[in-house]
Amino acid sequence: CKKMQATARVKVIKGHLSSKPVSSLVTTPSNGLKYTVDECNVLSMKEREFFEENGFFVVKGLVAQNDLDKYRERFQKICNKQVPAPMNMIIMKDVAIAKSEYMQGDRAITKIQDFQADPVLFQYCSHPGVLKYAEQFIGKDMMAMHTMLINKPPDPGSKSSRHPLHQDLHYFPFRPADRIVASWTAMEHVDRRNGCLVVLPGSHRAGKLLRHDYPDWEGGVNKMYHGVRDFDENAPRVHLVMEAGDTVFFHPLLIHGSGMNTTNGFRKAISCHYASSHCEYIDVKGTVQENIEKEVIGVARKRLGDDVQFKFQDIWYLKGRLVNGERVNL
Repeated sequence: CKKMQATARVKVIKGHLSSKPVSSLVTTPSNGLKYTVDECNVLSMKEREFFEENGFFVVKGLVAQNDLDKYRERFQKICNKQVPAPMNMIIMKDVAIAKSEYMQGDRAITKIQDFQADPVLFQYCSHPGVLKYAEQFIGKDMMAMHTMLINKPPDPGSKSSRHPLHQDLHYFPFRPADRIVASWTAMEHVDRRNGCLVVLPGSHRAGKLLRHDYPDWEGGVNKMYHGVRDFDENAPRVHLVMEAGDTVFFHPLLIHGSGMNTTNGFRKAISCHYASSHCEYIDVKGTVQENIEKEVIGVARKRLGDDVQFKFQDIWYLKGRLVNGERVNL
């Protein structure tokens, strides 16, 4: 039954993708700032210039503790199968513990992805405070395109709890990059001990999507944890020490990752990638994104069957959900 529903949905979205008119893309603000829009004034000019230069901006205490507790409880219920996981949700385990019979419930799950259909977790994507800042970067017509709740486990010695340095645009078949932004909210104190985010400030300004692939790590690499190849490894890095509720917004070309969790506890964060609905889908064949396209389609076919015909863009159309304004192209 689920397979039939999925097949029907793919047929519907094909009609949507083929019928959308080509829109004029969001223009550069009149003051010359590329990465924020003039219509929203939540950031000061100095703060906008900081984002312009560095590609990220941290808002302290943006999400209240009672909201974080609600997301945490829902995550635990999904992991313990107390509530059903939506059909399109992906539940992941760390490669080092994936086959362990001793890890149960939320201790076995390192990430849930694509929670757009979950009514509790999706409240994060529509959180008024988060949306207020996201609008500064991409405008009022906003789509939630990609969602994650990350439960970074204590590293078992394999160093597999790391996330290689990467650019999020590697995973996205839509443009322009300057009208996409990530929000990433710490659900507890994060620092270098439990694997906080590390960013390469200003790496977004080159305007180039670099080649990504799996890193050569002896302890194994988690599924789709692609890393950037051929970048300046001596470039300055900033480790983002954050408290529960602090939220960082960053550009999809900003090179970032996270280190090992060397503590005994799990490090949780919740994240959403927003895109202006004026963005447009692109064909990534023949580009540096072709490898991720093949991998994502391969995973989808395992779940839906080889007889279901769809494109990379179709999958993202299914993921996207309007959170503000009008759905134009995405």
